[in-house]
Amino acid sequence: MLAASQLRTGTVFMNGNDPMIVQRMLGNKTGRGAMVYRLRIKNIVSGQTMDVGFGSDEKFQPVDLEFHKVKLSYVDGDSYIFMEEETYEQFELSKEDVGDNTNYLAPDDDFVLEITFFDGKPVGLTLPTLVDRTITYCEPGLKGDTTGKAFKKATLDTGLVVDVPLFCEIGTKIKLDTRDGSFAERTK
Repeated sequence: MLAASQLRTGTVFMNGNDPMIVQRMLGNKTGRGAMVYRLRIKNIVSGQTMDVGFGSDEKFQPVDLEFHKVKLSYVDGDSYIFMEEETYEQFELSKEDVGDNTNYLAPDDDFVLEITFFDGKPVGLTLPTLVDRTITYCEPGLKGDTTGKAFKKATLDTGLVVDVPLFCEIGTKIKLDTRDGSFAERTK
């Protein structure tokens, strides 16, 4: 059984009688009761997308899936083409199926990904925890009255805007955590 707290982008689970895949983490909220996890999920069979909230005590049945290790081959408009290195078989996922993971993928990437298959159809993508990206734009860092960690906004080579420490400049290569989109470290 999967708890609501274990659901991440790309996780496939049964919601009632329908297989669902998590496309986006919309956040979580605490209140008087238990934690509520807000997600954008997609019905794998019908293609319907919806925003839902699940309580932390809710449990879901996992789905039997196939997994293939692949690398991004190229991007063709809104289609992402992946290739399995051993068999050279190609798989196509739409931008919608890739979800938020598009923020971490660029055509020149050389890391291994995992495509999830349900009934022989590619439905999701799992990225490595850390990926390397390059900063293409950021304002210069200003040292001054900061009481803790100081961050500034930076645009990456994929177009994603993230918070980075003040020492990062244009052209700096950084490691990005794909689970939440946060800065992990500067790469050498």
